[in-house]
Amino acid sequence: MKYKNANNVLPVELIEAIQQYVQGEYIYIPIKDKSVNTVPTEYEVELQRRDRHIYTKALEGVSNKELSVMYSLSESSIRRIIINQRKRYESMKDKIKDILSNWNIESMEVKQIYDTVWELGGKYVLKVYDNIQMLERNIKISTILEDMGIPVGKIITGKNNTAFFCDEKYYYVLQERLPGSNIVNAREALAIGYDMGSIIGKLHLAFKKCEATGEFWNNSLLAEMKGWIKDTLKNGGWKLVDENRFNMTVKRLEDVYDKLNVQLIHRDVHFGNFLFSEGKFSGYIDFDLSQKNIRIFDLCYFLTGLLSEEEALKLTGEEWFKMLTDVFKGYESIIKLTKEEKAAAPYVMKSIELLFAAWFINQEDMACAQNAVKIFEFVDSNNDRIYNCLG
Repeated sequence: MKYKNANNVLPVELIEAIQQYVQGEYIYIPIKDKSVNTVPTEYEVELQRRDRHIYTKALEGVSNKELSVMYSLSESSIRRIIINQRKRYESMKDKIKDILSNWNIESMEVKQIYDTVWELGGKYVLKVYDNIQMLERNIKISTILEDMGIPVGKIITGKNNTAFFCDEKYYYVLQERLPGSNIVNAREALAIGYDMGSIIGKLHLAFKKCEATGEFWNNSLLAEMKGWIKDTLKNGGWKLVDENRFNMTVKRLEDVYDKLNVQLIHRDVHFGNFLFSEGKFSGYIDFDLSQKNIRIFDLCYFLTGLLSEEEALKLTGEEWFKMLTDVFKGYESIIKLTKEEKAAAPYVMKSIELLFAAWFINQEDMACAQNAVKIFEFVDSNNDRIYNCLG
């Protein structure tokens, strides 16, 4: 039997828990009985989910120090989690080298930049999908926007002039890598609120032109609220969300919904999908969820996302209200919003957070569901101030 240093094999938080019972002594840990059901406990599942979140944030550029504050862990624990998560993806590197042959591209340096995205030699980006509809949506919109001169990653066609490659399990699309990176610093974010609004506005103008090129997925936030979101909350979600407040949100949204402008939108607007190089905007990425929906969805989605506990920016309430004002002003420098759209903004924001709460409940991720409800409650308590910020 070999002895191992606990510091090398156990997480710091577990060592600290054990030290409450014994310190400086040997402990024998028996081998787990493999005949026993090894289904992970709820706590283990939560830790696995947390570790994936931490790894994703690290890939986005959040520092270990920032992550330690976000997740209340020591920096050494953060490093250990990142190293362990990275090992899970190492085998993908060799597979990617084989996949590249479908584009007649020789092996090059492979670097993971997101859980499903890999940078190749600083020149290309390979994205892995398990949903062909999302892949086809990204290819279609990226191609249309690229033809219009909008800064997006050009789709690289492979053998037989195909836009993607598939194996027995996944689909792969290769695009040119755009210059720049996403914003992860609160100071930088606050400085470009107005610019972000105008950048979203310019994308919406381009999307309007896209609509003339064919059919796109039609969706409705109101229909989702009255459909699967309500059904999910009925099945246990009322413990998190007050049913009367939910019904009031739906009623107020429904009162004005038919007057809101509908068009093709990005649907996943956050700093991770907007690139900046030397302080200047350099490109849009990821149109997997793009759909026809109310256009203020993108603005509201972006702004409420900045309040998430997992968002590294950690804006204060006052900073968020300034960001709110700047983003809408920037958007209106490109596209004027109607009074109905401004009046609906708080209810769209609340609906988006209820959507997230329901989605996380379905994923059995109660921590994130509770976070979405907290944002819902923050917006609900600031309806008037949000509306006043929009002029």
